[in-house]
Amino acid sequence: MDAQRRAQLRDARARGSRGWHKQRLPRAPRKGANLHHDFGLRLLKVTNVALITVPFALCWVLYYIYTVLMFPSIYRASGIVLMFIVLYSFFGRAYEAFLVSLKRISDMFYAQALSILFADAFMFLVLWLMSNAFPNLLPALAAMGAQLGLSALWCWGANRWYYANYARQKTGVIYDMRRGVEDLFGQYGMEQKFDVRFTCTVESCLEHLEQLDELTSVFLCGVHSHERNIILKYCVANGIVVYIIPRVGDVIMSGARKIHLFHLPMLRVDRYNPPPEYTAAKRALDILMSVLLLAMFSPILLLTALCIKLQDGGPVFYKQVRLTKDGQEFKMLKFRSMVVSAEDDGVARMSTGDVDARITRVGRIIRAYRIDELPQLFNVLGGSMSLVGPRPERPEIAAEYEKEMPEFALRLQARAGLTGYAQVYGKYNTTPYDKLQMDLMYISRPSIIEDIKILFATFMIIFQRESTEGIAPGHVNAGSDDEPAA
Repeated sequence: MDAQRRAQLRDARARGSRGWHKQRLPRAPRKGANLHHDFGLRLLKVTNVALITVPFALCWVLYYIYTVLMFPSIYRASGIVLMFIVLYSFFGRAYEAFLVSLKRISDMFYAQALSILFADAFMFLVLWLMSNAFPNLLPALAAMGAQLGLSALWCWGANRWYYANYARQKTGVIYDMRRGVEDLFGQYGMEQKFDVRFTCTVESCLEHLEQLDELTSVFLCGVHSHERNIILKYCVANGIVVYIIPRVGDVIMSGARKIHLFHLPMLRVDRYNPPPEYTAAKRALDILMSVLLLAMFSPILLLTALCIKLQDGGPVFYKQVRLTKDGQEFKMLKFRSMVVSAEDDGVARMSTGDVDARITRVGRIIRAYRIDELPQLFNVLGGSMSLVGPRPERPEIAAEYEKEMPEFALRLQARAGLTGYAQVYGKYNTTPYDKLQMDLMYISRPSIIEDIKILFATFMIIFQRESTEGIAPGHVNAGSDDEPAA
């Protein structure tokens, strides 16, 4: 930022700080509109759960209860249906399957389809354990087909109902270090919810805060804390919804613990230091799940190893040095997906996706479905990695990032993971800065429930092509998994 712009921002900041509260009195709260909106969305969610439960309940009550179970009863049937409702609701929340106001129809249906699949599969496993023989699968498949059909109808109908009843939000985009966010509304199908009236710099906004009066929502994109707080207070006072794209400091503050000291409210922020019970539970989950997944995927592991060997006769696996908690180095294990001479010159390069000539035919398949990552379950079992955590980076690439972005090292507060927040909610080519923020969001609030949600959400991205997109040649990216010669 040059001296002239700093002076402009300082002047605008002073004017905004002095005058935001003098613009006018806050609007009368729109409680009726908000209540109607929130109640409508909750009613849609309840309707969805009810619709998806009906085929399951009919299948169990009319067939499985009386043909498979030895001691059928209305209480047992009610308990089974209630268990399904809890499971489906849990998976639906993990996959964000009910966000009518923020999701495209296809995204909602995909999320609900996965939720139905996992909930039905779990309940069928329960049925199998409760019966003397393997139950007939056809009624369960028929019920699942009906559930998917009802889900598709609900997603289409809910989307049409929502946008027929609620007008587009008059929106403004205010930016500082981050520009181009307004282009994302069209890319993600959000133009039907947000009507972008204008975009402006933070300096322009602070000079004319009254221009926000016509809006119902505002996006603050990479705005520094002082200017952001001026705009934020004005928007809250006037009933304007604010969406904030945070900076690294904001993400760190999100994990602050509220305390009272000296009869004053305080926020305590420290380094990642989860409670012992969480650490023990997380390690137990890592061991249990890695053993189960290795057993479950053992046929795929053997078949993949055979295909790689037959492809070119080269090594099946390769080990690559990566960084984990507190900067410790370890050797991460993966299936080899590139030619043996991928990095003979010793230079670390990121994958450019489908156009990368170094990737073998077998490598394209196993990369597309993340099969090349499965051997890392041995790293998890050995303790050098966890199931969930920031993806491990190569030391030389991490050093390059830290030259431009010293806070990148903050990712190393927690043990590296097989999957993570950034992998679930970002893309392969998401910028290093954004992946850093996502990793810090995870680190700021350690929770076993959050770990489990991320694990299940990982299944959602396996078949989404955008999650494995490459990057342009000559660029690097955080969380990359390129390999050198084995």
